[in-house]
Amino acid sequence: MYDYDHTQPGTLIRWLIGGPLLAMAAIATALLAAGSPPEETIWLGVPAVIIAIVLPLFHSLTVRISQNEIALSFGVGLIGKRFTIADVQSASTVCNHWYYGWGIRKIVGGWLFNVSGFDAVEIQLTNGRRYRIGTDQPLELLAAIESAMKSAR
Repeated sequence: MYDYDHTQPGTLIRWLIGGPLLAMAAIATALLAAGSPPEETIWLGVPAVIIAIVLPLFHSLTVRISQNEIALSFGVGLIGKRFTIADVQSASTVCNHWYYGWGIRKIVGGWLFNVSGFDAVEIQLTNGRRYRIGTDQPLELLAAIESAMKSAR
């Protein structure tokens, strides 16, 4: 059971990745309908396969908080990160620079996990490492982390 469970859609990521996939499908369909042999449209296949793999992996970010851990998972859940609440020293809301981008990134002073927007909650672990968790609910996420920290101590 989780005390906090929220999935943030990566709207921009969905458009930037899904849009080209739809465009490639439309182009391939038009070429085939115009009588082009299938081998002439194969050049669309490789990028379409890559995009079709990336989109389900990074289309959203789910953050779950229990009394024992913070669990992050992107898309369908194959890529993620877990932090034990006992290892969290502090948490605060932050605003990411636009050039930090989205996805999983090494940033100045730590790591970023983000799919959309600039708001995040930064956690500092007892070992000194810092992680930013992108969110469209920064105050709610911070409150959930602080509540779990109080319960654990």
